[in-house]
Amino acid sequence: MPSTDFKGAEWIWIHDKQVVLEENQVELIYFRRNFVLENIQELKLNIMVSADSRYRLYVNGFPVSHGPSKGDNHTHYYEEIDCSAYLHNGHNVIAAKVVHYNDKEGSVSVWRSSKGGFFLAGEVTDGEGNAIVNLKTDRSWLCLQETAITNVDSGMGTGLVGSTEKVDGRKLTYEWNAVSYDDEKWSCAVKVSNYEDALYGQLSPWNLTLRNIPQLFEQERGFKRVMKMNNQVIDEQTGSSRFQTPFTIGPNQSMKIELDAGEMTTGYPVLKLGKGKSARVKLLYAECYAKKDPVTGFPVKGIRDDATGELFGVYDLYEVGGYGSIDKHEEYEPFLFRTFRFVSLEVETADEELAVYSFSYRETGYPLDIISNFSSSDDSLQQLWNISINTLKRCMHETYEDCPYYEQLQYTMDTRLQALFTYQLNGDDRLARKAIHDFHSSRLPNGLLQSRYPSILPQVIPGFSLYWIMMVHDHYQYFGDVSLVRTYLPTIDGILEWFTQRIESNGLLGGMPSQYWSFVDWVEEWMDQRGVPTASQQGSNTIYNLMFITTLKLAAELQDALGRRDTGEEYRVRAAELILAVNRTSYSNHTGLYRDAPQAEEYSQHSQIWAVLAGAIEGESAKGLMERMLANKQLPEVSYAMSFFLFRALEKTGCYDRSFKLWDIWRGLTILGLTSWVEDPVKQRSDCHAWGAVPIFEFSASILGVKPAAPGFTKIKIAPQIGSLKQACGDVATPKGIVNVAWELNDQKNFNMLVSTRVEAGLEIILPDNSVYMYQGSGDYRLSCQM
Repeated sequence: MPSTDFKGAEWIWIHDKQVVLEENQVELIYFRRNFVLENIQELKLNIMVSADSRYRLYVNGFPVSHGPSKGDNHTHYYEEIDCSAYLHNGHNVIAAKVVHYNDKEGSVSVWRSSKGGFFLAGEVTDGEGNAIVNLKTDRSWLCLQETAITNVDSGMGTGLVGSTEKVDGRKLTYEWNAVSYDDEKWSCAVKVSNYEDALYGQLSPWNLTLRNIPQLFEQERGFKRVMKMNNQVIDEQTGSSRFQTPFTIGPNQSMKIELDAGEMTTGYPVLKLGKGKSARVKLLYAECYAKKDPVTGFPVKGIRDDATGELFGVYDLYEVGGYGSIDKHEEYEPFLFRTFRFVSLEVETADEELAVYSFSYRETGYPLDIISNFSSSDDSLQQLWNISINTLKRCMHETYEDCPYYEQLQYTMDTRLQALFTYQLNGDDRLARKAIHDFHSSRLPNGLLQSRYPSILPQVIPGFSLYWIMMVHDHYQYFGDVSLVRTYLPTIDGILEWFTQRIESNGLLGGMPSQYWSFVDWVEEWMDQRGVPTASQQGSNTIYNLMFITTLKLAAELQDALGRRDTGEEYRVRAAELILAVNRTSYSNHTGLYRDAPQAEEYSQHSQIWAVLAGAIEGESAKGLMERMLANKQLPEVSYAMSFFLFRALEKTGCYDRSFKLWDIWRGLTILGLTSWVEDPVKQRSDCHAWGAVPIFEFSASILGVKPAAPGFTKIKIAPQIGSLKQACGDVATPKGIVNVAWELNDQKNFNMLVSTRVEAGLEIILPDNSVYMYQGSGDYRLSCQM
């Protein structure tokens, strides 16, 4: 529930008649509230703040908050910040920069109403809690419309992220957030809604809910090296290895510098300038170098840091105001963070010399505290581990994201995997809990969930609703939170009922509605169908049937956990009936494989993997199926994301040793100079897609072998998969604490393992010879066996 301190605060904006936008102009409003304080030693300032659509808040010129956290029309988040440390004796100011998006502007994942709004509730209080100054938004706040910023459509297929900026620094309002700024000519803000305006239960566009994830971190960073200067490649060994500033560019000259951040990152570029009025600056942000196809002219990716190629990407444009000096810089940074590994700084001066005092960036992202670590006798795996962590970090902000460069959208399949990777790294479930709620909030009247959310553009991939149920089950396994499961059981039931209603007379799910995207995976053979199995055009999709069976069984476990055993049994019976139908219609005795659709002679790795995971085939028969699948090089192969399920099927059938060779796919990507994993092996549109960070899970949960054996890690299973390795060790995070595992296999085939844990839980330790040891409580446990 929102604090009662909200009472009296108003949603404010500049008067409607003043918000007259020229073509492509950003609707950006500055707000200020001045106040005077004495004897600040015992004074406190606590602020609750939100906006439609995005804001950045300052106290006495210091940035204190950026938001609001992404929500929707039913959950509009606000941030609560302790700003006491920023107070001064004498004059103080709270200032905010607020941008409102219309239907065509801004990130698709940022919700917005038809009108802008800014909301703040705060009081300065003394040591006894008495209010000294009321700072709630009302007509005492002043505001000004910024007219110097317009939207730029810089292409590259990044429209889902929103436009970049063109800024005329000659018209820009400077130091508007400073205490010393003269705001005498600013207008009084106008109320657009009260917090209490829910008369007769009529909801406002902004249903305030306290932010449930931490603030994103921001950390100053410098570029690692110069790649090119004026289109000439810089030899790293003989040229500059770091970007050197300050420097000057003479009148009517041009210069272009291409810089490497060292790895794929997300951050706010910060450019500090002096003089140089009317100089034009272009900041281009690229994932990699590429070369133009001589026929199509489209960029083709190869070695990502091969500077003989070109940088292609989105860009911001800045025209210098000329107000900066050596003592007081003119500063430009975009309102939203940018994604890049490489940045091109291109400058054309006018009649005045331009000084570039510094160019850096503030890295930003979700504060993912990495607790787990991994090392092994195969040094190449360490690089895969490190790149996977960087990829995951770049796809975590206010939601999990598919890719930070092109979309910044939270998709269910991606998020289910990213949440698991996060659990294994540090046991933090805050972003995952928010994601589970987000998708639940996207529910359609028919029971299905949207496949990406928050999003102002609805999209449905039926199978992704099943991944959401898997996500809830994962959370239960890791955290044992029965109350969370209970909250979402109606949504789970609704999804499963939607699929059940589509079971036809042959006992199988029929074809999916044509307005939905029945995506399975990005594979070459299915590209014409946009990742949909070609065979499913005939109607039923074997993979969806098997995914449905898998999910029914997981949902049955959740029902059991809440004492709804009759419903759990109903789901198991339904799963068993579907298995009979799949085996009757989709298994080929001739090939020994599952077809992608009943009676269709089309096959893929995907159908075999999900047949194993669904329990449609078990025991030695399942192991034989996996062997036939791996031996058949004609089958469409899983992509990086779907390989997670391949690993699970190999593990379930006792074939996990076969997985170690599969890391060659990831090793091949490192040869290309990547610092994050690409989206898929076919299009490779995005160079940063966290569903490919599978090594995080495999190395910690399988090679080290640590995973939950009972809900909430009340019992821990440690079953290392050694494969071709001679040694592995590392810390693995659990919600209850760290488990350290170190094992080695010597030349005499003696396997020795040390498990060290301070976690109070049952331990089930399974050695490679299948011997099982049971312990209770924390301690150091040494075990060995002969291989």
